[in-house]
Amino acid sequence: MDDLVDFLRHRARALHRAAVTGDASAQGRLRGLPDLRDLDDATLASTARRRHALAALARDLGFDGWPHATAVLTGKDRSDAGRLLYPAGASAHWNIWSAHYDEARGVRAEHGGYLLPWRKHFLIVDADFVRWLGLDPDDPDWALIARDWARPADEPAWARLCRRLIDGRLAGQSPSA
Repeated sequence: MDDLVDFLRHRARALHRAAVTGDASAQGRLRGLPDLRDLDDATLASTARRRHALAALARDLGFDGWPHATAVLTGKDRSDAGRLLYPAGASAHWNIWSAHYDEARGVRAEHGGYLLPWRKHFLIVDADFVRWLGLDPDDPDWALIARDWARPADEPAWARLCRRLIDGRLAGQSPSA
């Protein structure tokens, strides 16, 4: 799972480099952060730090910040998964919500689907939702994690799915990009 964090660090280096060289798109992403919101281009270029790029990437992926992203992606604390799997626009899809993992696991076992975390809650979604996220619902890694993103049976398979999700999100191929 550390390779997910390293991947995001690499992406943050590129975002930071682009922002300090005046790239309007990169600066726009950093302006989403409260402390950089009102800066002009030149000031932002001289003020932006790598920590800002890390925070912007984490926010773009649905986390509260970089520490939250690293805790979830390394598996150290998945008690709040953020909005990684339920970005803007997701409410247009069919899903079943539960406040408790055991209840959600039981619903998924009885009705099928995919168990996903959202903040401190859980939802069961269908294959169309998984496709909308930019993932293949027939990917063998789903079977390896028992279609349970919240408590995956196979961590390497979970990391591969997570990497594909993040790759797609950052490349603009999935929701909220």
